[in-house]
Amino acid sequence: MLQEVPKVLDTILGLGVEAREITAWQAALRAIVVYGFTLIIVRLGRQRLLGRATAFDVIFGIMIGSVMSRGINSSAGLVPTLAGGTMLVVLHAVFSSLAYHTSWVGNLVKGNPVLLVEDGRIQENAMRGTSLSGQDLAEALRLEGNEPDPSTIRLAYLERNGTISIVTATREPRILRVAVEDGVQTVRISLE
Repeated sequence: MLQEVPKVLDTILGLGVEAREITAWQAALRAIVVYGFTLIIVRLGRQRLLGRATAFDVIFGIMIGSVMSRGINSSAGLVPTLAGGTMLVVLHAVFSSLAYHTSWVGNLVKGNPVLLVEDGRIQENAMRGTSLSGQDLAEALRLEGNEPDPSTIRLAYLERNGTISIVTATREPRILRVAVEDGVQTVRISLE
């Protein structure tokens, strides 16, 4: 009985056939196997592909998709494809761990945040170096619920994951008007 399992798998998954000879059903079954296997190894690797991914994570996602698709369309053997995908997950996990424990590896692999605005002043060299326009910065400010005026910003960074983080300037309260009428002192203060 156990001797028949490899033959059945060969027939069902088309393991011994050329890519052009694989049937639609075999490709569909291979897709199920590859998808399930990839899901398992990515979850074991604790990947964060759909979260706030850095370029490091995006490259991994593209590569794992490319490698694993070869097993579905039979342009590479199914078992070598699964082994290659597993190695990519292991490498990504190793580099992620090194990046977590060693800051210079993290900076090398994931990059560094770039200061774009400091105390209301746009850092022109940083904007040019990151290919961000004033409109890009204004959009990020609006998305954060701020006025698109950089003078209201204490700090803004282009983060490693490509988003722009913003720290608004805290303004001291201003006395707008002091009045005394009928023995009552009135003070009008602006908190903006």
